[in-house]
Amino acid sequence: MRIEARYVHTNIVAHDWKRLSDFYIGVFGCTPVPPPRDLSGPWLERATKVRNPRIQGVHLRLPGFGASGPTLEIFQYTPEGEKTVKGIHTPGIAHIAFSVSDVAAALERVIEKGGSPLGETVNITIKDAGEITFVYAKDPEGNIIELQKWTSGTDRIDI
Repeated sequence: MRIEARYVHTNIVAHDWKRLSDFYIGVFGCTPVPPPRDLSGPWLERATKVRNPRIQGVHLRLPGFGASGPTLEIFQYTPEGEKTVKGIHTPGIAHIAFSVSDVAAALERVIEKGGSPLGETVNITIKDAGEITFVYAKDPEGNIIELQKWTSGTDRIDI
């Protein structure tokens, strides 16, 4: 039996949800989807297995989609879990990607808003897919972002 599915959101757990959401709003034009979240209670402890949790945060509508498109969910937990260092090559979800009109300008904006570069900008041709210019960067809390522009083909799937 086939189960129907639709992509809904990606969650980033932040040290400071307001600062991180301001970054994604300021750099990529994400828009808040009300209401802001302030969640707690026994049901949340049962769901997360975190003792006495509180979640504060917001959903941000991702650019390029309509009112029912997917969101970036930015939450801050109390108590906060232990942070581990994440690399581009670490197993698990490694990065989120944004198609941009100008990779260099987008990287400058990331840096201006508190992010940082991760690697060099690269331009390559991928057989049967097209030509892509891309760079990896980090948001203010170290989450990895790919900025990409396809110059042939259309908003192709990330390399």
